[in-house]
Amino acid sequence: MAELVEGPRDPVAVAAAVLWPVAVMTALQRVLIKAVDGYITDDFAPVYTAAVAFWNRREVYTADFSSVDPHYLYPPSGTLLIAPIAVLPPELSRWVFILANTAAILVALYLLLRMFGLGLRSLAAPLLLLGAFFSEAVTNTLVFTNINGLVLLGEIVFLLLLLRRRDYWSGAAIGLTFAVKPILAPLLLLPLVRGQWRVFVTALGIPVVLTAVAWPLAADPAAFLTHTAPYLMQSRDYFNSAIVGNGTYYGLPSLLITGLRGLFALLVLGSVWLLCRYHRSDEVFFVTTTSGVLLTGSFLLGSLGQMYYSMMLVPLLLSVVLPNSVMRNWPAWLAVYGFLSYDSWLSGRFPEAGRAAEYMKTTLGWSLLLIVIFGVLLHRRLAARRVAPASPAKQDVMVQ
Repeated sequence: MAELVEGPRDPVAVAAAVLWPVAVMTALQRVLIKAVDGYITDDFAPVYTAAVAFWNRREVYTADFSSVDPHYLYPPSGTLLIAPIAVLPPELSRWVFILANTAAILVALYLLLRMFGLGLRSLAAPLLLLGAFFSEAVTNTLVFTNINGLVLLGEIVFLLLLLRRRDYWSGAAIGLTFAVKPILAPLLLLPLVRGQWRVFVTALGIPVVLTAVAWPLAADPAAFLTHTAPYLMQSRDYFNSAIVGNGTYYGLPSLLITGLRGLFALLVLGSVWLLCRYHRSDEVFFVTTTSGVLLTGSFLLGSLGQMYYSMMLVPLLLSVVLPNSVMRNWPAWLAVYGFLSYDSWLSGRFPEAGRAAEYMKTTLGWSLLLIVIFGVLLHRRLAARRVAPASPAKQDVMVQ
């Protein structure tokens, strides 16, 4: 009883006692209030409509891409996987989908802790929970009610099993995400570098098999190729934080946009090359850091980059607990603020500056993160060369 009154005295225990209730209540508020209330942006409605159409053998790929409303963009394999949500009434189905994404995020965060050798009693646990549910990425994933929470779980399971050399199951985890959306496709470079070829069997086989099953069941599967796929290849100038999206919105010359994309592509390639020297000596560092570089690069350089995609960068962010992490500096976390913060910079007093800050914060955050990672890795490489051990001949002279 005295301990409950006085409280723990160990600084870590004190911090955990403070953070756990704040983290839990933040998560509950995001799920029970913000997510259930919803928002004008509703990613779930077109998905539910497509699932109902699939069950009733009606056309699925009928979206009007001239509007700015959320569109249904999943391939036939994804339609097959999400079809069960049509069994329930729309509102109940949406709530179940929110809970499924919440559960997936919580399981993903726990598995991520285990990947770094941490447990629920570590200070990292409440910090990770609070940071996740305080972020724009998790908040809007739940509020807009999209599938990204389940995709995050697929990513973490893929990385964890990849590190444990459970290749077929690792490929199965990422293969299920490919069946819905290919956002994690850049991560296939990891098993390629590590020589884990069996990953590709299930990673590519599962979406192929699901497509083969879904194709004869759908009313208009070919319309995905003729109607939806061309739209996916285009860039848009609204709700798009990729370089091409913001560059087009602000009217930048196409040559400048191409140049910026080329510059950051070189930074990504350079960072991955510098990271490859760690792929055997420090596997967790290599896998988590490289995955972050690849995904950030794809968000920034691709045709569409949305802020809540940043949830997939959580393994990189938690790598800060590693001794050689590239995240142990303030510019890296300034970048994180840009693409994870739920703060709005729209201003009634300074409308133009506020709008520019709001629309550019994600693009600048991703850009700064890539610059910082490349800078840290390059500095380490140059420093290692300066302190390289003497040649064998010189060592012999020194011993004598």
